[in-house]
Amino acid sequence: MIITKQYRCIHSASCLCTKGHLTQEVIFLLFQHLNWNPKLIATLSSVCKWFDDLAKRVLWKEFCKTRAPKMMLDLETGGSHSVDGNWRALGKLLIYCSGCTKGGLFNSIHIPGHFVYRTRFSRTSGKSFLLPQCRTDVLYVSDPCEHLDQGEEGDVGFFRGVFKSFATSKVRKLLIKREAPLHPTEVCPYCKAKLWSMLQARLIPSSASCRLGAYEDCIEYYVCLNGHVLGICTLLPLSDSEEASELE
Repeated sequence: MIITKQYRCIHSASCLCTKGHLTQEVIFLLFQHLNWNPKLIATLSSVCKWFDDLAKRVLWKEFCKTRAPKMMLDLETGGSHSVDGNWRALGKLLIYCSGCTKGGLFNSIHIPGHFVYRTRFSRTSGKSFLLPQCRTDVLYVSDPCEHLDQGEEGDVGFFRGVFKSFATSKVRKLLIKREAPLHPTEVCPYCKAKLWSMLQARLIPSSASCRLGAYEDCIEYYVCLNGHVLGICTLLPLSDSEEASELE
């Protein structure tokens, strides 16, 4: 069923949406019973502006806290997502592999984006994606989402992540110091913010490829103004990646 979003609806007393709808408290209890189902949250968001606001303020936040409780507690400690309130973008990042389109950020191949059932995000793994002088920053990075046998590209992996308190991070300060340009056309698939290329800014350490089990010269990732990370790599054959892990 396709529901057309009514952006002009402000859910006033005269709004048709108020005819028999549930209160915010009841909606909260209902979605709690449904274990904060993301598909149903997205459907509710499409009804009108009031429901969309409720989903962004409350429902997506509860979804994130249920899906990754320790990670969310850590992110909130620094004020990162309690300030910008971008819970919907963070919820999407937890469950959606953005893929790539030919001519887009990673312009060599086309792999459609898709939802993933479960992904592990690791703060420890995130250290491997930071230069030594930036390792006091906190970055959560996912395991690569593997797309095997992609022709000449081989086995491709997509990974994603999020910084804690990116606005005050050393990585952001380095990007600004090095006058790294923002991508002229592409934006973050999670929050629509502009993107910096970590490859162009020379901020990708060799430890990142070791952590991913990927070729060192075949890894690229971007970070957006809100601290969301998305990247691509070419994965080593299994035996080679095991050797790389031992070296790391």
